Amino acid sequence: MAPPPSASMPLQQRLMHLAQTLQFGWFVGHLTLLFCSLRYSLSYITFNYYSRWARFSYRTAFVAAAATYGIVVYKAYRARSRSGSRQQPGPLALLGDENVQYLLMALVWLFGRQIPLALLPFTVYSVFHVATYTRANLIPTFQPPQQSPAGSASPGGRPATKSSPLADTIGRFVKEYYDASMTLVASLEIFLWFRVLGSAIIFTKGSWILLAIYTVFIRARYSQSSFVQGAIGQGVTRVDALVANQNTPPAARQAWETTKRLGRQATDATDINRYVGSKGQVPKKAQ
Repeated sequence: MAPPPSASMPLQQRLMHLAQTLQFGWFVGHLTLLFCSLRYSLSYITFNYYSRWARFSYRTAFVAAAATYGIVVYKAYRARSRSGSRQQPGPLALLGDENVQYLLMALVWLFGRQIPLALLPFTVYSVFHVATYTRANLIPTFQPPQQSPAGSASPGGRPATKSSPLADTIGRFVKEYYDASMTLVASLEIFLWFRVLGSAIIFTKGSWILLAIYTVFIRARYSQSSFVQGAIGQGVTRVDALVANQNTPPAARQAWETTKRLGRQATDATDINRYVGSKGQVPKKAQ
């Protein structure tokens, strides 16, 4: 993330300098997504999720999501070009980038029918991205760090600076709740797969195509995210405990064992690292 403007600049110039960066557009996109998600949630709670404002909020949220992840993908491409790298990642390596995956899924949800649950993972990500940008860029722009009292210095010999109490609070929030929130995102994405599967079972229009696309997405998330792996592992463990009950019919136990075997075979057969290789890997952290 780019550093905040110099504290020696007037406030107006600092704001102008900040607003002219792509990173600020990324921040505005995440902030827009949060506001639209809040507005849509109000419509959902009041059972007006197909009203004009609800549809507008839902679509705008995914437009904002596509814009934010598009900015990250573009910045990564521009960085590779500026570094003089002639070898750009191939299609499979590009699809292995989490930011590309979320960009594509944002477009899928944008042009598909409304599924409220699809907004939640993007919303959780946006909470932390907005918080991090506010702490690292907005607060230092409005309130540049103050130098500590004379005589104090950092280990490197530079004058120590006093950070904002608000920035410290945001930093503690992000550090304390990040892992739990990423686990929540993983659980939501898995639950969303079952939601899409339910639509496919009752043959909702376009649901089988959506199920195929989202299954590929979940498979990619499983290979890249320890949180998704942990959530699936916990789910499997819980089902194992239920199936191990003496009252469980043998047919149910056999069906569960068959499901796990097929799942392992499908996971091994769709391992993208077989086709991409270690040299084709790209940064995997979604932003």
